[in-house]
Amino acid sequence: MSDIVVHKFGGSCLREGSDIDRIAEIIQKTPGKPLIVVSALWGMTDRLYRAAREPHYAGRLVQDVTSQHLLFAPGLDSGDFSQLFNQVISGISMELVKLSGGEPSLRSENLILAAGERLSALAVAHRLRSMGMNAHPVGAEDIGLKLKGTGRASQIDIEASSQSLKRGNLIGIPILTGWFGEGSDGDIAILSRGGSDHSAAAFANLMNAKKLILWKDIDGIKQLNPRWGIDTPAIPYLGYGQAAELSIHGTPVIHPATVTPLIEQGIPLEVRNINAPFVKAPTVIGPDITPSSAIAIGCHPGVAVITQRNSINSELLARLEQADVHPWLMNSTPEEMRMIIPTHEIKHISDLIEGSIEYKTAVISIIGSFDYTSIDYEVVSTNEYGTRYIIETKDLHQALRNLYQSLFSLQDCK
Repeated sequence: MSDIVVHKFGGSCLREGSDIDRIAEIIQKTPGKPLIVVSALWGMTDRLYRAAREPHYAGRLVQDVTSQHLLFAPGLDSGDFSQLFNQVISGISMELVKLSGGEPSLRSENLILAAGERLSALAVAHRLRSMGMNAHPVGAEDIGLKLKGTGRASQIDIEASSQSLKRGNLIGIPILTGWFGEGSDGDIAILSRGGSDHSAAAFANLMNAKKLILWKDIDGIKQLNPRWGIDTPAIPYLGYGQAAELSIHGTPVIHPATVTPLIEQGIPLEVRNINAPFVKAPTVIGPDITPSSAIAIGCHPGVAVITQRNSINSELLARLEQADVHPWLMNSTPEEMRMIIPTHEIKHISDLIEGSIEYKTAVISIIGSFDYTSIDYEVVSTNEYGTRYIIETKDLHQALRNLYQSLFSLQDCK
């Protein structure tokens, strides 16, 4: 194992130029050789998405994107990386012109979206270099990072990337782009939203890193997503499988595929708060350890239960794979197939459904060991990481509050 520490800074850590001062301090004070992976600046990906899909919105985009990055990193357009900066900006303009012609192009859309990460890497490298740090921006696909699939991909191809990675280009303090790479057709491909965490984990694997740190603006992974308005503590330790299961069910702190590249080498992952960078990591993720009690609750609202009149349909499965939809349940007999997916994913397969659809309130996943027979909901599945349930209720918030109090023996849940 090397002394490399991979640091991933998401958009929530890249809101304004002063954030770079904190990042510089973190890099200088954290033991180990740093390798940095960045997302686009805060809000940038959403703006690029909208411009790529609504060309009439793109009129001022290039000017606004240029201004935002120069505000974040003054002098970027005249410094060491000015040529690269201007190339990326020109590239956005060129692809927007192509899309404005009215012909849909996934390649053009991907190039526009990837520009957010490219510009972020340039801006961060420029600011760190102005502080005397030997920072070098690096495009993921420019050093041979391979993705599984074309256009849009679900995972990074670790084996292919290991064979093609140009490690000699990772000099000084590399500032790597997350989220995209080279697809199996040799063209640019992009991961699903949040995939920069998976990129960072892949680089940790490829560089045999000592550890991966995901820098967020939150205090670790909570026992229940704060969106439900229930105050719960951070989970000190999660196994890889437990973290993946929890991320699928409404806990968006990490991308579901994040942990996969870390498992074989046992690389630890720390979730840390950039606003309190030198306190103990609130959550550490590592090898799975069987817990003796429940440790977390995941909840994904909006569920469709599909009962198909025939057995597994290969075209339907191909559509789900193409859309990167992973059913929570898929049982098949010669007579019928039962499948559970998020309600908003129905659009991908609606024309192939030959049967009934029932809409339920949510799927809940309870992570850890407990007496699942005591929970009065329909069991969807159970495995070594926990148990999934379908829940039907008029008040999901209150149902979660009651369940949390029951599992964690809390009398007063704020």
